[in-house]
Amino acid sequence: MSYNIAFISLGCDKNRVNCEQMAALVQDAGHFVVDDPEGADLCVINTCGFIDAAKEEAIANILEMAALKEQGLLKKILVTGCLSQRYREDIKTELPEVDGLLGTGSYHEIVKAVEEVMGGKTAEHFGDIDTTYEDGDRMVSTNPWTAYLKIAEGCSNRCAFCIIPKLRGKYRSRSMESILAEAHVLADSGVEELILIAQDVTRYGKERYGRYMLPELLTELCKLDFHWIRLHYLYPDALTDELIDVMAREDKIVNYVDIPIQHINDGILNTMCRRGDKAYITDLFHKLRAKLPGVVIRTSIICGLPGEGEAEFEELCEFLRAEKLERAGVFRYSPEEGTPAAAMPNQVSPETAEHRVALLSQLQAQVMDDFNDSRLGRVTEVLCEGFDEEMGCWAGRTYADSPGIDGTVYFTAAGEVPVGAFVPVLLTGTEDGELLGEIDEWEEVQ
Repeated sequence: MSYNIAFISLGCDKNRVNCEQMAALVQDAGHFVVDDPEGADLCVINTCGFIDAAKEEAIANILEMAALKEQGLLKKILVTGCLSQRYREDIKTELPEVDGLLGTGSYHEIVKAVEEVMGGKTAEHFGDIDTTYEDGDRMVSTNPWTAYLKIAEGCSNRCAFCIIPKLRGKYRSRSMESILAEAHVLADSGVEELILIAQDVTRYGKERYGRYMLPELLTELCKLDFHWIRLHYLYPDALTDELIDVMAREDKIVNYVDIPIQHINDGILNTMCRRGDKAYITDLFHKLRAKLPGVVIRTSIICGLPGEGEAEFEELCEFLRAEKLERAGVFRYSPEEGTPAAAMPNQVSPETAEHRVALLSQLQAQVMDDFNDSRLGRVTEVLCEGFDEEMGCWAGRTYADSPGIDGTVYFTAAGEVPVGAFVPVLLTGTEDGELLGEIDEWEEVQ
């Protein structure tokens, strides 16, 4: 029997890929993937359980689907992903509306779980998180011109504040053959922007082949018909000179690096079990700027880590003022149960951490405004993503803007602009932190 199945994917784009794989599996089994949970037979909620905000979002979505179920507008609810892996028993006890659970080691069992819940049984599958199957078809859910390519699963870095290794298992690289085969399919389908993702792309291949293989993988990917290749996330201690040289040599690899440093004070970095210190990180950023002209550096910062006093926080502020990183996500430390940091002394109060987040965000906003101002008057390549009715003009992104997390360029044109095309835009102004512009040399994009 065939069922109408809706998917909701929460959290990171690595989670998105798992959801796309599940959608492909149920479709291959003869079921129908629908956009709207209302009226569907089953809604699969693929959750994130990383920090409090993600958990709250996941629970809110479950409760929203439970309301549809109570109204007779949805038959069954299946919860998958990190929240179910982490809070298996709690969900069973506190959310009886949920009809089945899949852990992060059992995405491939989605078809079996669908058949169980639709047959009136309770599905509950929690396979080995260290041996998951990462290949297989996907139902790509992004715009046709952009796709994510997950090259590894799990994480072995064991940062003191992070629960991910307990939810996703140890770091496991996919085979280069399977990655390249998937990349060929994406390129043939018209994908222009390929975004490589993993919890740590820099370690790709180390445990599988005995050496860092990202430079070799990138060299092969650059032979395919992509326009942009973007990398998320590069950990500083494994960002080798060989990798930087490949990035400098290959024009398709955009000069955009997402390097989550989390902090800069040596004591805090040591407490976090991070490899590398302030001197190393500073030298790395200077090396990247020297070898990759116009490079945009994005990072993630956590405020309020155990032991972070005023001096440590001020050192972090001074670093960001000096280095002027073009992109930064600033987050409040969340003491996650089961992590070493949650049990550490010298915890910072949530109120103090929130205040520091606000101060750092304000500082970073000025850095980003200055960066935007420095780009005015230049013609830059923009990937057109459609017409924005509210702004009354076209919208797109530059190499400096990763989808969903960075900025937008709003630009005017004399006529229609092909969606998914790369067009030259003269940057003329800013508005609320976004760039404004107009098509330059329109005849080149007709």
